[in-house]
Amino acid sequence: MCGIVGYIGHRQAAPILIEGLRRLEYRGYDSAGLAIYNTEGLKILRSVGKISALAQLVNSAAPDGTFGLGHTRWATHGRPSENNAHPHQVNGLAVVHNGIIENYTELKSRLTQRGRAFASETDTEVIAHLIDIELQSIPDLYQAVRQALAQVEGTYAIAVISQAHPDYFVVAKNFSPLIIGLGDGENFVASDIPALLPFTRRIITLKEFEIARIYRDRVELFDLRTGQPIASPPQTVSLSLQAAEKAGHKHFMHKEIFEAPKIFTDTFLGRIKRDPPRIIFEELNFPAASISRVLIIACGTSYHAGLVGRHYFEEIAGLPAQVEYASEFRYRRSVVLPGDLAIFISQSGETADTLAALKEIRARGLRTLAICNVMDSSIARAAEQVIYTRAGVEIGVASTKAFIAQVEVLLLLALHLAFERRRLDSAGLSGFIDQIYRLPAILERQLTAEETVKNLAARFIHSHDFIYMGRGLNYPIALEGALKLKEISYIHAEGYPAGEMKHGPIALIDEQVPVMALATRGSQLKKIISNLMEAKSRGGIIVGLVSRGDSETRALLDYALEVEDVDEYFQPFVNTVPLQLFAYFVADLKGTDVDQPRNLAKSVTVE
Repeated sequence: MCGIVGYIGHRQAAPILIEGLRRLEYRGYDSAGLAIYNTEGLKILRSVGKISALAQLVNSAAPDGTFGLGHTRWATHGRPSENNAHPHQVNGLAVVHNGIIENYTELKSRLTQRGRAFASETDTEVIAHLIDIELQSIPDLYQAVRQALAQVEGTYAIAVISQAHPDYFVVAKNFSPLIIGLGDGENFVASDIPALLPFTRRIITLKEFEIARIYRDRVELFDLRTGQPIASPPQTVSLSLQAAEKAGHKHFMHKEIFEAPKIFTDTFLGRIKRDPPRIIFEELNFPAASISRVLIIACGTSYHAGLVGRHYFEEIAGLPAQVEYASEFRYRRSVVLPGDLAIFISQSGETADTLAALKEIRARGLRTLAICNVMDSSIARAAEQVIYTRAGVEIGVASTKAFIAQVEVLLLLALHLAFERRRLDSAGLSGFIDQIYRLPAILERQLTAEETVKNLAARFIHSHDFIYMGRGLNYPIALEGALKLKEISYIHAEGYPAGEMKHGPIALIDEQVPVMALATRGSQLKKIISNLMEAKSRGGIIVGLVSRGDSETRALLDYALEVEDVDEYFQPFVNTVPLQLFAYFVADLKGTDVDQPRNLAKSVTVE
């Protein structure tokens, strides 16, 4: 969740570090800081709040130097404050860190007994003191970092500079992401690729337990545990810098909602064959017949995608499917079976709980498949096989286009397994493929209703509570719609299966609590109409998604949003778009920070 940027070269470091940190804002943060080295020593600048505050500090202090580190912090140990912000400095060395040191209490106690004084409440400062102690007997920064990290239990991506070692800095990785950027007479490091794109496209992604010395003209990689040199050829990133820009939209989230049709197309291209009909996943190498159950593990929005996927696997592929919160699955004595396929879903590929659950499942011998958006991410590397969603960089903290792509991959995978297991014949598969090809144009038409959604959203900006309800495939979409509203507008919203309303939630309904009912055509439409009428009779204001042309259902609602009439299996895509737009416009009209909502982070890299 924190962001790290480092630079060593011939240019002034401060502007490069600030620019890199700005491109990591999507990760979430509550404070930021820089450490700049020059012949006078280390200059530390830190501030609470937005990077713009740090930039103002930099402009007034004008730190000179071509070597430095930057950091955005998301508090885990110690409240947001200038003292707790990184970098942490001890006797001429500065440390920035992403992760959690699990034995920091024990280490801090030991260091305090040795007379060490602490200036912060963070676990990171412990690392700085450990390195400083090692430097007293090992005048080599690289070796001192290795020895210090050998005492640490937990996760980290770390970067260290020392005024006694002005020719290089040291970085190391265990669990948390870290990427080296290679330039001409200059080199970089960052937590994610977007921070490097303005400066270089040649990168080296650090793997688990790797450590590097980064000089101006070279990078040296080693195994953190053994000290043995490592050869890691650089890769060239093809991602355009413009992909991280807003392209004329007011917010990244708005831009990303409107990318849904393109993303839907990108995700299926090369994976569908029409004649003869086939779903092709070159990434997969397991026989479909060997799978007896699907186990889906995820968090947040990805969990909701998994709930949709459960319907696809059970109803289309005929496979039992179970969906688990990663944070709960890890701590339960769950029963897994030899025929299970464990699927781990994460947009960033860095979600800490999901990654930890993946490692546990692998240790238990199950087959693992990751569905990720970010290439070469930790989850993608840890799984045996990976399917990338191809959604591109998603900057807005609240996931939109990546959710569409995740659900699509799950649908394609279910179709693939159904066909291979002979649950679906060529004619049936061809029918699905035809609908898949039609869907991007349908999503484009859905987006043309933007003004209608905006006008509806304006009616509810003063609401304090919202209930979303759906049945079948629309239940996970109700959950996701409620999550989007609460994430970015700060309106309390909850999603429920419509059939559960009478078992408790209906007690909340009155004229102050609007209900968003997903009432599109399908096998359970009559049931959900009964549920929404129950809510209406209690004074509830009923807002509904209705299929185009369904005037009968529309007449029962106080407010309606029409959606394209599609097969039930494709309703999750069509119904998601107006709910995302509704949440977006409520938040925008309220004036909240849409792209970076409070207390949230794009990549949740700590538990």
